[in-house]
Amino acid sequence: MIAGIVKETFPGEKRVALVPAAISALTKAGWEVLVEREAGMAAGFLDHAYERAGARLAANREEVFSTADCMLQVRLLGANLERGITDLGLLRPGQVLIGFADPLSAPAAAQQLAAREVTVFAMELVPRISRAQPMDALSSMANVAGYKAVLLAAAALPRFFPLLMTAAGTVSPAKVLVLGAGVAGLQAIATARRLG
Repeated sequence: MIAGIVKETFPGEKRVALVPAAISALTKAGWEVLVEREAGMAAGFLDHAYERAGARLAANREEVFSTADCMLQVRLLGANLERGITDLGLLRPGQVLIGFADPLSAPAAAQQLAAREVTVFAMELVPRISRAQPMDALSSMANVAGYKAVLLAAAALPRFFPLLMTAAGTVSPAKVLVLGAGVAGLQAIATARRLG
């Protein structure tokens, strides 16, 4: 079995579907991993890191799609309507796609994928239960979003976040309002607290 990793095409998307450290789990299970050149570049993973981990670099995107039995992407067609359509013609019947697919908001895209006779596993539809926790991509992303939201807010705030006592005087700590106490909200609260 061959797993394929391609560069994300959604504007501004910096994530990659598989990092080099995760490749050994697939190769130990008997999988071959084929990676499009510079697929991990935006996420900070160079091609040689994938090769060192046991992956093979493809000549181009088309080779990955034509060779891989299972495609791993962050954003499949439904979650990447504008640019994901270019990959539709590269899909083969029987191929498996795993990633964020947004089939509930983009049913037409789900129908297009079904017409290509591919099997899609939409990661956002994995139940958020204890048994499925290792596959819970939404909680992982929400955790990161809560953390990053506070960092962006701190950078945009025209004052300091923490209490600062200086020779020029004291700056009281910023007040933070977090709406919601789900995974993202709890991480935002914890991050704001750590920043003071």
